[in-house]
Amino acid sequence: MTMTSSETTSGRLSGTRFGYRFNIVGAVGFTVILLWALVAIFAPWVIPYPVGEIIDLDYFGPMSRELWFGSDYLGRDMLSRILMGARYTVGISLAAVTIACFSGVVLGMIAAVAGGWLDTILSRFLDALNSIPSKLFGLVVVAAVGSSVPVLIMTLSVIYIPGAYRFARALAVNINAMDFITVARIRGESTLYLIRSEILPNIVGPVLADLGIRFVFIVLLLSGLSFLGLGVQPPYADWGALVRENIGGLPFGAPAVMFPSFAIASLTISVNLLIDNLPQKIRDRSVS
Repeated sequence: MTMTSSETTSGRLSGTRFGYRFNIVGAVGFTVILLWALVAIFAPWVIPYPVGEIIDLDYFGPMSRELWFGSDYLGRDMLSRILMGARYTVGISLAAVTIACFSGVVLGMIAAVAGGWLDTILSRFLDALNSIPSKLFGLVVVAAVGSSVPVLIMTLSVIYIPGAYRFARALAVNINAMDFITVARIRGESTLYLIRSEILPNIVGPVLADLGIRFVFIVLLLSGLSFLGLGVQPPYADWGALVRENIGGLPFGAPAVMFPSFAIASLTISVNLLIDNLPQKIRDRSVS
């Protein structure tokens, strides 16, 4: 049976090449995320001015040919500061979400497969940790220990480990009750084999989506802590700190307070768009 030209064109437009169905909205979201990731990596080499150099005699200067995003409350170039701020916002959030999701998923799968007292102890402990409001926990820890980058990463990780654990455990419990897991147990397979070869491949799709959602939460929490003065400390600044520094320019409609907010919004919205439009093959991986 031959395929008509219209069917061929439709297949190309839907993006089924290589077995994936690409979505234009998801592609746009992925492009924005990739752009910010590249900015975070190469920021020191692409910024037009040193981030601490005062180059404008006026504060909260407007956008111009020399200052594309205007100047901040001290007359520093906002474009340079936003590009460098991406290193802290993206870098800290990515490190924290990686630690949180890796730890939560591993503990969740172990608890689901092992069951018994280990499952009970892990679940009750992480439920107790999850009952503490995230912002309150972050404020207390950072205020007590300090707001260095390692402390921020570990604090944000600990806050989101319980959620990742509960999500992964719920998925793993369902997989653990299936017949092919029973057959593997009868064969005498070890717990490590069940986790690595049977459960993990069947929950990887939802776990990736959950990782993206938690990345958004961590970006917003980090920006909130920085806005309160407990995040990245001067002379360095992430996007939340840039908003706090330049909040005095809000009555004047200064670009210095708007563009860091746009940067936060562009990253978080793009991650959500990518999650909502993941290729069908990735979304359905857990039931394949």
